[in-house]
Amino acid sequence: MQVHQWHRKFREVSASARGYATTSSAPAADGAAAEPGAQVRLTQLSHGGGCGCKIAPAKLQEILLNVQLDFGSPELLVGASTSDDAAVYRLSPTQALILTTDFFMPIVDDPGDFGRVAAANAIRQAGSAGGREGYGGVHRISRISAIDVYAMGGRPLLALSVLGMPVNKLPAGVIRRIIQGGADVCRKAGIPLAGGHSIDSPEPIFGLVVAGLAHPDHIRANSTGRPGDVLLLTKPLGVGAMTTAIKKGLLDEHGYRQVIGTMTQLNTVGAELSDDPRVHAMTDVTGFGLLGHLLEVCRGSGLHGRVAAGAVPLMGPARGLAERGVLPGAVARNWDSYGASVSLGPGVEPWLRDLLVDPQTSGGLLLAVESGAEGEVLAKDLARE
Repeated sequence: MQVHQWHRKFREVSASARGYATTSSAPAADGAAAEPGAQVRLTQLSHGGGCGCKIAPAKLQEILLNVQLDFGSPELLVGASTSDDAAVYRLSPTQALILTTDFFMPIVDDPGDFGRVAAANAIRQAGSAGGREGYGGVHRISRISAIDVYAMGGRPLLALSVLGMPVNKLPAGVIRRIIQGGADVCRKAGIPLAGGHSIDSPEPIFGLVVAGLAHPDHIRANSTGRPGDVLLLTKPLGVGAMTTAIKKGLLDEHGYRQVIGTMTQLNTVGAELSDDPRVHAMTDVTGFGLLGHLLEVCRGSGLHGRVAAGAVPLMGPARGLAERGVLPGAVARNWDSYGASVSLGPGVEPWLRDLLVDPQTSGGLLLAVESGAEGEVLAKDLARE
């Protein structure tokens, strides 16, 4: 399977999006009242953030060992067995229900941005949209041999929120901004945020449950790649490194806008490309990194993949940050979980290996496309702009 990459222009967000939530009434982390104008840093209220919070693949396999999740329903078209992005249940010969959920702890300090990123991350599993900023061209990165609602080729219908907040540490106004950010992304996706469930929790948690519909014949799973397929990646890598830099105060304003832009970009193109029979498989690149999710495609499809690592596109600051070791803990956990299944060539430097397993919050789609058809598939996407 060959892998190409096309970049999309990431919309810029306001420079103020980088700011912290400011309050005159929020209790401090130790329960004491905060001073007037105190800054509430959401990322300091949690031990991790974004898709880097995911349980490592090896640990998850250990937890689920011998747990029977699927009881053999003939209408369950996609379940837990292939580690796919969403469950798919056939309702009729022409309609299938897609159901997914995703939630995590804060990856940025601005409440509205956190809400938007968390919502886009959940809906993406149910396409991609946006313009282009400094990422022109198509990049070949690999070949495979012999939103999840969007990532399944579906159209989202509605969402429910999953909300856990330390209500004694965060004022109602901050929590309201988180929910409003999620609602704004739902509105952009054309779906209602129809309710949800909330709990008082020690760390902030926000995300969505998303339901969608698709034709059963148009479902694109992560286990249906074919020998010789070309891989297309819709977003560059580096989210984990850059969001770690945000927490450490090491990312400038341009870098912040860039990473927020990609994390809030919806993967709506997935629903459109699922109608193309030359698009054989589809998944999204999130917490397990590019190599982890490509490995799921290879295992599910009974194939192996080859990546030209130097052709993998990266966001501008990512390399420098990785070279300095500014990376989330999930990088080591991911490599420890599946590194034994990956062979690295002699030219792959440590910083690049780390970015290939860097957790991507609200990452792009990884498409397996019939060889020779990638140009038309790219042109179809470009025509949407």
